[in-house]
This record gives sequence, C-alpha cells and structure tokens, in this order.
Amino acid sequence: MEILLSYLPVILQILGKILTLLIPLILCVAYLTYAERKVIASMQLRKGPNVVGIFGLLQPIADAVKLVFKEPIIPRNADKILFMLAPVITFVLAMVGWAVIPISETFVIANINVGVLYLLAISSLGVYGIIIAGWASNSKYAFLGAIRSAAQMISYEVSIGFSIITILIYAGSLNLSEIIEAHRTMPWYMEILLLPMFIVFFISILAETNRHPFDLPEAEAELVAGYNVEYSSMAFALFFLGEYANMILMSGIASILFLGGWLPPFNLAFLAFIPGIFWFFLKILFCLFLFIWIRAALPRYRYDQLMRLGWKVFLPLTLVWVVLVASVVVFIN
Repeated sequence: MEILLSYLPVILQILGKILTLLIPLILCVAYLTYAERKVIASMQLRKGPNVVGIFGLLQPIADAVKLVFKEPIIPRNADKILFMLAPVITFVLAMVGWAVIPISETFVIANINVGVLYLLAISSLGVYGIIIAGWASNSKYAFLGAIRSAAQMISYEVSIGFSIITILIYAGSLNLSEIIEAHRTMPWYMEILLLPMFIVFFISILAETNRHPFDLPEAEAELVAGYNVEYSSMAFALFFLGEYANMILMSGIASILFLGGWLPPFNLAFLAFIPGIFWFFLKILFCLFLFIWIRAALPRYRYDQLMRLGWKVFLPLTLVWVVLVASVVVFIN
C-alpha cells in the first residue's frame, strides 16, 4: 500500500496528461467530420451543414446524439461478442497511438526511445478490428470488404516502413523528439531528398486509412458498404470516428517525421517566439486539408490499380531511395 501511495503523484500526473490530450482529440475528431463536409461543399459550390446551430456548428453534436439513441441491430447469426468488440478495437487503437506523439518540446505522455516502432505496431494492429468486423458479421459482403481492406493495409505498410527508414537513417534515432530535433540542423539538400518520400508516405497513409481515392473496402457498387455493412447505431459511428482519429494520428506522424513537428516552417528564426504547439497543429491541419482536398478532387482507383501502385511502383522506389539516402548520409559524415 505504501509503495502504491508513493507512486500516486506520478500516476495522477500521467492520467492528467492523458485526459488533457484525449478530450480535445475526441472533439477534434467530431469536428473533423464537420470540416470535411464544409470544405468539400465549398469545393463543389454547395453550402454544406448550415441548419443546426450557427453555421451548422452543432451538426456533429446532433449526429452523435442521433447515433447514441438509435437501436443497435445485431444480425442473428453474427458472433455477438466479436461483432461489438471490433469497432471498439478500431477506435481504441487510433487513440493509444498518441501516447508517444510529442505535442511540444515539453508535452509528451511517454517519451520512449522506440516511439517509431510503437507507432508501426499500433498501425499494424488496426487491421484486426476490420478483419474481426467482417468475419463476425457472418455476411459475404462484409467479409469481402474486410479481406480487401486487410490486403490493402498490409501492402501499403511496406512502403510506409521504407519511407520512414529514410528519415531514421538521417536522424539516427527511433525517438520521435530526437527526430524533430534532427530537423533543426537538416541541410537544404536533405530536405529536397526526403520530399519524394513525404509524398510516398502521404499517399500510403491515404491507403492505410482507407481514404479516397483508395477507399476500396467501402466500394458501394460491389460491396454495399464493405466491412461495416451490418453495423448500425453507435457501433457504426465508432468505425468512422476511428477512421477520422487515424487521419489525425497519421497527419501528426507525417508532421513529426517530415515537416519538423513543433519547429517553425523552414526553421525560420524570427518565428521561434510562437509556441511550438501552434506549428505542430498547423502542420496537422495542412495534412488534413490535403486528405479532404484529395477526396473532393480524385476518382476512386480500381483494386488492381491500387495493388500495382503499392507493389510495383512504391516498393521499388522506396528501396532505391533508402539506398540513396544512406549513401548521401555516409558521404556527408
């Protein structure tokens, strides 16, 4: 008991950090749906949500209330426990990834030395929620959508891994805070050399999060709604909250690895007086805007085109780039 009481201040401090991060994050996930609808509406010369509240700002709350009070329908032949567990897994994994994300120089829940490996492990586990949802639904449409999603996520994790390796070779560390600090002294030619890998990484996270133009698991024409076709009520909402939470998480990872995290853009000294947390969230917003812009602008890929891009274009390209970056780093040193 005495040992537990001695650790109580540390436990309370960690719980405070977790709540400080998770509560705004859940609100951001809810309002990202609103932002997406508004941005796409502007691009298509429509108004978007504008009825519930001023400028439609209460629309996410109205949607949440509607989904909470809707009756959950579980198919008769479904595996009920796994059926209800799958959306929870998807949402929780999108949240726990933030444990190692450094929001600023002073705020991070767990500043571990293998932060990159932790994030890769969490993103790899995300496929289990989708596979379980498709299998537990006991529906051919849901299962086909889950299989397609699993193949897609596994394919693009390879190119994500190799594109991350390029920045790790330069930074010489798996610690996310040290990777950001490596950007502080990064020469201009290394930034140019890593730019193609940022593009590959961003396209790969579009496929990893099942976002347009790679949202093949939710292809309405042949699979109705894919792996979540049998879901309703709050279980249905958790899949979409997990998807949007993954978008924010992946945007945060892209900001840390390739855009310098909390550092000012291009390391401009006269902008250093602005708090680092502002720059970090601004870079996340930039990546999220690209997510939404691409959804509004591009048609959906065919499945064979998706696989060809991942295995025949990105995989050879990232392998060559790893060797190229390693050669440049060895030459510099």
